[in-house]
Amino acid sequence: MAKPESDRFDTIPADLHRTGAHRGPRRKGRGWIAFAWAALATGVIVAGGVVGLAIINDNIQFGGILGGTTASTPTPTPTPTPTITPIVDGAASVTILNGTETVGLAASVGDAMREAGWAGVGSTANASATDFKTTTVYYVDPANEAAALGLADSLFAKATADATANGVTLSITSVRVEPSDQFQGAQLTVVLGADFVEPSADGTTDEPVQ
Repeated sequence: MAKPESDRFDTIPADLHRTGAHRGPRRKGRGWIAFAWAALATGVIVAGGVVGLAIINDNIQFGGILGGTTASTPTPTPTPTPTITPIVDGAASVTILNGTETVGLAASVGDAMREAGWAGVGSTANASATDFKTTTVYYVDPANEAAALGLADSLFAKATADATANGVTLSITSVRVEPSDQFQGAQLTVVLGADFVEPSADGTTDEPVQ
């Protein structure tokens, strides 16, 4: 068999040490591309989860996630206190007590209240003490509060008329009204105090009780 002739491919340079396959140098920026794809995939997964929760529960709030404003809890509206309108109740039982030293004050005030429409005025007498300071209308049942306010208005109107007729300055601007269970004899009880002394024609008070 004939021996093949030698050519340039049969002679290998002595300084050639590379063996196997070799890749070229890696291009710059490929790491950032991979990171961007990973971030995009994460965003898609999160968005899909949020949409899924919204479908399951339509009350979910997106304010904290998407940067919007969350719905605030409504402030309850306070219930207004009902206004009591004063009335003149001619059927209400009324007791008038004189808590001052002025003679006959309870009787004269009682007559004036009857004329003002308070037909239920019954007992007019002296109180257990004569140093009562502030005229007050007391009521036991809350249902009688409107009548108590109306009686207080009638008392104030009488006091104002007396003061005007006698040329004196009235020391009160209204008559006090209070609930109390100490006066059970009538629906309304008036205790006349030192601020409600009937003036005489000369501007002085009547003689005190002896």
